[in-house]
Amino acid sequence: MNTKLFMVLRIIFGVLLVIFGSEKFFHFMPQPEVAFSDAVLNYMGALMNTNTIYLVGLVELVAGLTLIFNKFAALLMIILMSVSINAVLFHATISPGDIYGAIVLLLLNIVMLFGYKNQYKELLY
Repeated sequence: MNTKLFMVLRIIFGVLLVIFGSEKFFHFMPQPEVAFSDAVLNYMGALMNTNTIYLVGLVELVAGLTLIFNKFAALLMIILMSVSINAVLFHATISPGDIYGAIVLLLLNIVMLFGYKNQYKELLY
């Protein structure tokens, strides 16, 4: 992959992760005025009541910072894959109307994994 293109994608993805990870702690984005289904409300309520949403936010925040500073990013891309897959599965099963953001998250995560493939050689071979 072109190193300059990878660097630009890495930084953009990192900034997005920092923004959305910080949102889970500071709630600075306006909430949509859409009526959510009971399944979505139950799922999000469970994440909030068990404080799991903060773990997700922490993973996003740390992954974003590692991408921006390019330190330990290969490791965090593996960890972030669980968040990416969970987001896609959530939207595919409970809220399919707005799955596009989750697909972009997953695709960017896959691109980052591919970009760091040389660092995974010892694990995979």
